[in-house]
Amino acid sequence: MKSLVSRRLRRSIIFGVLSTLLTALPVKAAEVILINYGPVQLQLKISSLEAFAKNGTIDANLKTYLKDTTPAQQAEFRKALVEKAEINPIRISRFFNTETGEEILTFFGDYVKIQGGTNGKFALRGAIIQASLAPEGLTLLNFLQKLPTNVEINVNDVLKSSRLINLVIQATETFSQDLAQLSASEAQQNPPVNYGTLTDLRQPGSYGVVKERWNLTDEKRQRSFYMDVYKPQHWRNGKTPVVIFSHGLASRPEDFEKQLSHLASYGYFVAAPQHPGSDFLQVQNLLEGYSNEVFYRNEFIDRPKDISFIIDELERRNNSEFGGRLNLESVGAMGHSFGGYTVLALAGATIDFDYLQSACNSDNQFFNLSLLLQCRALKLPHQDYNFRDPRVKAVLAANPVNSSLFGPKGLAKIEIPVWIGAGSYDPATPFVFEQARSFPWLKTQNKYLGMMQGQAHVDFSVLDAGLTDLIETTDILLPSPNLIAAYGDSSMVAFFEVYIANNEDYRPFLQASYSAYLSQDQPFKFYVITGASSDQLEDELKKYKSEHGY
Repeated sequence: MKSLVSRRLRRSIIFGVLSTLLTALPVKAAEVILINYGPVQLQLKISSLEAFAKNGTIDANLKTYLKDTTPAQQAEFRKALVEKAEINPIRISRFFNTETGEEILTFFGDYVKIQGGTNGKFALRGAIIQASLAPEGLTLLNFLQKLPTNVEINVNDVLKSSRLINLVIQATETFSQDLAQLSASEAQQNPPVNYGTLTDLRQPGSYGVVKERWNLTDEKRQRSFYMDVYKPQHWRNGKTPVVIFSHGLASRPEDFEKQLSHLASYGYFVAAPQHPGSDFLQVQNLLEGYSNEVFYRNEFIDRPKDISFIIDELERRNNSEFGGRLNLESVGAMGHSFGGYTVLALAGATIDFDYLQSACNSDNQFFNLSLLLQCRALKLPHQDYNFRDPRVKAVLAANPVNSSLFGPKGLAKIEIPVWIGAGSYDPATPFVFEQARSFPWLKTQNKYLGMMQGQAHVDFSVLDAGLTDLIETTDILLPSPNLIAAYGDSSMVAFFEVYIANNEDYRPFLQASYSAYLSQDQPFKFYVITGASSDQLEDELKKYKSEHGY
């Protein structure tokens, strides 16, 4: 299953990269693809591919490459040559005119070079936009026909990348198994609990939920945004715990309504602000031509400041609107993806520019897609940024973007409880890079790592129909959204009950034995470890790196 996900991911990235900025028509077209393998250079004629795609003819030139293939494989290749990629050429062109798009083109241009060895990003850009505007649309064959000049591919470079991809897949499987064993070991040592007799945290709480939308402006930063607020219909006795949620890149607060309503139903005041400049509207502005950035690099600064501003605003309103019942001296913060970075920064993690620079210069940069986001921070002024808000007393980071931004030194500064959530199918913030690796770097006494088998960064049930349909046409098996929600919701409630509401009755739900209980009879499991297993996980990471050099 993991290899299928990776294969689909590779394919989607390639099709995305090959849709670029409109350029002038070429004065000539490519005739051959030069394939370099050590000292040997072979030529694959584009005319041979045209004939094969049209009527199945395998001439002498193409026979060299297909001689060891089966008829079924040849048929599959022929189909791939003319299979149309559904893209909007204008919108994708705008994306590739951003810094992020330029980086992606440059990466693939290192593999598809102009004859003579020059990076082929401009050839890719010109060919793809012309192919996508053609009546037949963008196909592999059409793309090759539109190349302005001959290109060359180094087989050794391709094989090296293929090995790296396979190594990432293997590492993900290995560390998923390691985490399963560590979780099982912890569960055996946990005090016995009959969870069937306790509150079912997968079910909504008893307080009811009221949703509101506030429009806020931080005058100091001249920054306006909306915020979704989820309040309990009936207030708790005593102080009401507060949790603030930070959404991810190209996302919206309302995308997480079910999860946030679930927490509010347990008597929490939950606030979810929009982060303008890195949200859904920002990407829409890019696609419509109103912006030239996927997100603004200042979002690394503005996002944590948004959360601190909200706490300030709640303090201002607390007495007049809430009778002083909001507990703003011990606030929880929760974030997803880029929002994971946000809450870890609020917890005290700091950007390590030297570590980040090293990661961004590494050969495996583009096999951790989150580095496309993280490396943008290098354009910030290199100074000490401290976004620690002492009112934030515990953070939950789901699929966080974090490891290269903060590094070991930056994450070691966190002193409050942290829950790190991960998914074994996550292509955007891969488990092996972004959670398994960084968890041991946390030195806080109370830390948890929860990994869901099959979780793929986002809830596919709330995606646009196009991507959902694409997933459904494959043989990829994914866990149901309800199962993922059950794992996530129960962990979220338990974590904040213990560390924000100071309710020790919920501590048994933070044990590895509870994740085992939730996973009973489920095809996709949920594994939880605590700081007690951190050293063992780090040892396994070091062992794997020494054996594989990665």
